[in-house]
Amino acid sequence: MPDSALHSRDGWALFLDVDGTLLELAETPQGVHVSPALKQLLEDVRWRLDGALALVSGRSLANLDQLFSPLQFIASGVHGCERRTADGHVLRPEVDAATISRVRNQLAEFVRGHEGLLLEDKHYAVAMHFRRAPEMKDEVYRVMNDVLRQLGPTFALQAGKSVLELRPGAWTKGSSIESFMVEPPFIGRKPVFIGDDVTDEDAFAVVNDMGGVSIRVGQAVATRAKHRLGGVSEVLRWLQTVPPVVPPLPAQ
Repeated sequence: MPDSALHSRDGWALFLDVDGTLLELAETPQGVHVSPALKQLLEDVRWRLDGALALVSGRSLANLDQLFSPLQFIASGVHGCERRTADGHVLRPEVDAATISRVRNQLAEFVRGHEGLLLEDKHYAVAMHFRRAPEMKDEVYRVMNDVLRQLGPTFALQAGKSVLELRPGAWTKGSSIESFMVEPPFIGRKPVFIGDDVTDEDAFAVVNDMGGVSIRVGQAVATRAKHRLGGVSEVLRWLQTVPPVVPPLPAQ
């Protein structure tokens, strides 16, 4: 895509995944670190875009706020299940707390019996990480699919990099971007989304349908994204020059 196809920075609405995009992946969700330099960079980009920047993450809003403190961003958490608008209003799904609690306890018992697994509690969603026990992948999928059948059709399984998550199925990262785009300060702007994982593919599709810019981070893989950046360091350099030159198309 030629540079002339992009709007000026005043017309951008920038949506950023976090893990694998702004931060290098770690063995556990708690193993990441947000540097003061990254916080300052995001604050600068937000200022350049007149506030039209949002984090779109699998992490919860509470976890994002903890990581980026004292900054607080417009954000979508738990793959779109919760969303904070520009005025600070937080939207969350209504779920059966008793059912989620029962499922959480069931999965916690399974994790306690298998070294290397980690259960991440997101209140109305739960993720099982197997990065430290890759040999457990098939068993994790079996157990999580069993639990999904207990929860019923309102829940979905979300696969990621060495993680499988049970979450309410009505929301995605793509649906959160659609919602942001009809609200200030994003309305009327050109959506730009950067992500690194299969969990970002629905958002790439939404941004493409809106005539925006979709960018996949990492090695060339089959993706709906139209552009690619090689890794976190390239993303950070790219952000320093907003609005930057669009990166090359991924290898086919």
